Amino acid sequence: MGIQGMELCAMAVVVMLFIAVLKQFGILEPMSMEDSSDSELELSTVRHQPEGLEQLQAQTKFTKRELQSLYRGFKNECPSGLVDEDTFKLIYSQFFPQGDATTYAHFLFNAFDADGNGAIHFEDFVVGLSILLRGTVQEKLKWAFNLYDINKDGYITKEEMLAIMKSIYDMMGRYTYPLLREEAPLEHVERFFQKMDRNQDGVVTIDEFLETCQKDENIMSSMQLFENVI
Repeated sequence: MGIQGMELCAMAVVVMLFIAVLKQFGILEPMSMEDSSDSELELSTVRHQPEGLEQLQAQTKFTKRELQSLYRGFKNECPSGLVDEDTFKLIYSQFFPQGDATTYAHFLFNAFDADGNGAIHFEDFVVGLSILLRGTVQEKLKWAFNLYDINKDGYITKEEMLAIMKSIYDMMGRYTYPLLREEAPLEHVERFFQKMDRNQDGVVTIDEFLETCQKDENIMSSMQLFENVI
């Protein structure tokens, strides 16, 4: 997989890899009419009971039937109603056997674990997925910023962005082409900061991130690719 320009289109990388994993493990599947009542009943009886359908509809941009379908896939893969970080890492390691997905999975897990309790519940999963697939441009960009802002202090540092870029390269393993030079991740980060760090103070703020991304045609087009996944 080519990675030229990934520092400008990393949002698409985040969504593409996540959606691919969901499809591979059956979490994004079409739902038949006869499954509807069963899923609705199970939503109210699962061990870690999610919020009611009406509340989840209000919090997301999914319909009732889409939520039922998503829940069925989530329940099939996660019978307990939650995913811990080790399970999340295991899923990614199976999907990318030629690379090391551990660090990338850790960062993505933290982005979905909104309350920081060490587990992704169905509510966490579906709210995050709604933003990635159906959110406004600003909502998607704020979600991406939160992913890159590893320590959640409101700034993206070069160290944080380098950690994200290295984790993506590590995960892709030998499937990157051309083969990466050791200094390639740092070079990508430097280009990212040249574009994003508008006042050149060594960090990227949310305002700088939003302003720059919204003026970049590649980034804007990358966020349109996954709106009709489900």
